[in-house]
Amino acid sequence: MKKNKIGFGFDVHQLKEGYEFWLGGIKIEHEKGAVGHSDADVLIHAICDALLGAANLGDIGVHFPDTSNEFKGIDSKILLKRVIELIKNKGYQICNIDSTVCLQQPKIKLHIPEMQKVLAQVMELDQEDISIKATTTEKLGYVGREEGISAYAVVLLYKA
Repeated sequence: MKKNKIGFGFDVHQLKEGYEFWLGGIKIEHEKGAVGHSDADVLIHAICDALLGAANLGDIGVHFPDTSNEFKGIDSKILLKRVIELIKNKGYQICNIDSTVCLQQPKIKLHIPEMQKVLAQVMELDQEDISIKATTTEKLGYVGREEGISAYAVVLLYKA
């Protein structure tokens, strides 16, 4: 019998000048970057939480606490790879991922194909199975004021 599981992830990071801006596993040139214990890649963090949630493995903070020096400044692609190993150890495979990044600036439309390529390599998936969308908040709230960035992700796992 095939068993499907859905997972939902959400993450948010503050944006500040003087930080690198990592999103979807790639560095994007921008005057502001995300602040966090790791590289603060909000998209990868949301995907990790969705994967962990679907497999009933807790959340990213359980596995990679921001109180641990081991994860200080770590490339989030490494965290994602570890999450993939965790879900595979439980017998799950990824069917697809659908995600949305909320940010006012920079515009990321032209970067999405590269993000899909990088994430597909890390997760050993087809690019076709990774959807990344972007939206603004029409200048409302912390995203609209360019004080922060957020991301949402939904994943579907299956287990044979």
